[in-house]
Amino acid sequence: MAVIIKEKQDLTYLQWSHIRSSSGTAGSFLKSGSNLGGVKKYYKLSIFDPANGIVGHECVNEIIVDRLLTILGVPHLSYELINADIEVDGTQYNTWLCSSEDFKAKGESKIALDDYYRENTIPSESHYDFCARQGWKEYIDRMIVIDYLILNRDRHGANIEVLRNSRAHTMRIAPYFDHGVSLLYSCHSDKEAAAFDVMADIKCNNFIGSFSCRDNLRLVADTPKYFSGLLTPAHKRILFDGLEDILSRTFIDRIWEMIYERYNAYEKL
Repeated sequence: MAVIIKEKQDLTYLQWSHIRSSSGTAGSFLKSGSNLGGVKKYYKLSIFDPANGIVGHECVNEIIVDRLLTILGVPHLSYELINADIEVDGTQYNTWLCSSEDFKAKGESKIALDDYYRENTIPSESHYDFCARQGWKEYIDRMIVIDYLILNRDRHGANIEVLRNSRAHTMRIAPYFDHGVSLLYSCHSDKEAAAFDVMADIKCNNFIGSFSCRDNLRLVADTPKYFSGLLTPAHKRILFDGLEDILSRTFIDRIWEMIYERYNAYEKL
């Protein structure tokens, strides 16, 4: 289960690179990395606005989704949520950030799925059919359902990766990762969260299928259920354990309502 480190950490030594948000949100997602003791770690911040600092809560979303996928029995990249002091462009901030370890095995290189598609597709082949031909249909189908449950707005072609080892002649698709632009990420106040339609079908940046997470469920309508675990009301406590002093009660209740209502809607298909 995803870990929360509440004791403040000094991470001011990290160097942050600016990556423009592809979700249409003003600002950037900043990322960094370290390699201490032979362990390669990646760090990322919630949305960063140079005028207002770190204003989003995407890193908290990563922890919630990490826990959700654990409950549902889905293999995925694990995250830590860390209370840290950081420095960006000479200004120091205290914030919550998330970290993860490198999921590449020794000898593997990675390529974004959209680039791999351009290199290997055949004429008129859809993104979905290409993935099925590669043997990744079950992975993609499960991803489509996950993205519906959390209303993931940012499943572009670089948020799905292919891992290759040229010497061993192996290839695999990376574990599910990068779920921050989901849930109530666009809400920045209790008022906005309370008014948000948790069943809304919002335009999403999907590489697979259409821009609608709900419409994409049609691609998997005739396939078996993809979760070994069952989500129950008792899991609300597990999903939000330790987040009570990070998220407001309004956000916690509305995010739970969103996940559970969408889960029940999927189960009825």
